[in-house]
Amino acid sequence: MNLFRKKSIGHKDSESSLKKVLGAFDLTMLGVGAIIGTGIFVLTGVAAAKYAGPALILSFIIAGIACAFAALCYSEFASMMPESGSAYTYSYVAFGELIAWVLGWDLILEYGLASSAVASGWSGYFQGLLSGFGIHLPTALTSAFDPAKGTVIDLPAVIIVLLIAFLLSRGVKESAKFNAVMVFIKIAVVLLFIVVGVWYVKPANWAPFTPFGFSGITTGAAVVVFAYFGFDAVSTAAEEVKNPQRNLPIGIISALTICTFLYIIVSSILTGIVPFDKLGVKDPVAFALRFINQDWAAGLISVGAIVGITTVLIVMMFGQTRLFYSISRDGLLPKSLSKVNQKRKVPLISTWVTGVLVALFAGLIPLDKLAELTNIGTLFAFSSVSLGVAVLRKTRPDLKRGFKTPWVPVIPGLAVIICVYLMFQLKAFTWKGFLIWLGLGLIIYFTYGYRHSRLNETKQKENMSLEKKSGMR
Repeated sequence: MNLFRKKSIGHKDSESSLKKVLGAFDLTMLGVGAIIGTGIFVLTGVAAAKYAGPALILSFIIAGIACAFAALCYSEFASMMPESGSAYTYSYVAFGELIAWVLGWDLILEYGLASSAVASGWSGYFQGLLSGFGIHLPTALTSAFDPAKGTVIDLPAVIIVLLIAFLLSRGVKESAKFNAVMVFIKIAVVLLFIVVGVWYVKPANWAPFTPFGFSGITTGAAVVVFAYFGFDAVSTAAEEVKNPQRNLPIGIISALTICTFLYIIVSSILTGIVPFDKLGVKDPVAFALRFINQDWAAGLISVGAIVGITTVLIVMMFGQTRLFYSISRDGLLPKSLSKVNQKRKVPLISTWVTGVLVALFAGLIPLDKLAELTNIGTLFAFSSVSLGVAVLRKTRPDLKRGFKTPWVPVIPGLAVIICVYLMFQLKAFTWKGFLIWLGLGLIIYFTYGYRHSRLNETKQKENMSLEKKSGMR
């Protein structure tokens, strides 16, 4: 039963407390920064061309509904326990240590692959911008290792990751300010696409509306879940939030609402401008504007995409650092990862470990075949958190909740059903990779985490104390 020992609410290390500087606006901007980016500028085209066609709008609505239900559950947990760690920390309280470790290990996969994939996408847009000025990098430095293409390392991806690690090491408030500025630029660029593109929509391009049938719509929804992952990253900032019981639910739900609205509008305009089968490109939004001969706007969109993907990378890497911090503080990973710099009030070692690992993956390993691993991990985390809300309502009704998920257990139940259904729409390769990763995580837990767990150390101290008292008697 020690495998399922649970943390109590407020179980945290006062010596490693982070600085509380974030408000509801900062959290909303963090969420929008993570959600609006790769989803709009890259995923929309691929999802329309390969999976859903013009019915991509329905894919975004289905994914948005699943995420909205999960977001309500996240908000309840975040208001109860304003601590770093997101789904990992919530599961530690609801289900116990082993399940929490599985969720934490799953989130490490999510954030690591997502950050690496986003960095690779950023590199593609950046190199496209350079080529517009007649600047071309040596082939060996343009992409991940591939002898057939003569590429060795994706140097721009490595550089942007290390620059963002440096930014995050300066402090969370500085990172949030920089992110907010870039989010405003990004939203302005998205609105530019809407204002310019809406006049060129041809309803004939929406026929056939569902070329791949309902299964294409649901597979598209499973793929675009990646686009909504950002609100999970918002909850990882919990310990750095002023008045978390109020601000966390506002930040999570506001970010999700804004982004869902923009996704639906952009995907409908995109498929109205360009026939869906022509959208399988890396820069679908800019491509659509070039398709209607609005090259000036396409150039601005490309710059906006670079800005947008940068903000996604900032928030993804931020979430990864806080996840390492939280798991390490509980003893399941080496304690050095939870050391906080006294001047900057950030976990510096976690920040640079994240930076180096993401840089290596983004620079050296092609991640196109592993993209869906991020989605299966996201859906697994969403369903676990949703189930946890229903469990705690039964087992711990006494806990103080700053925000309550409505219609429990209906909302959590729907979140679990939709997320699990979307998981089964993903390919067998994705499931195999996911299960192998979880198996590796279990090996690490039983060889290191179980023995070094903070709860295990506390229990051993209590037992020693009891033995001393028994000896004295």
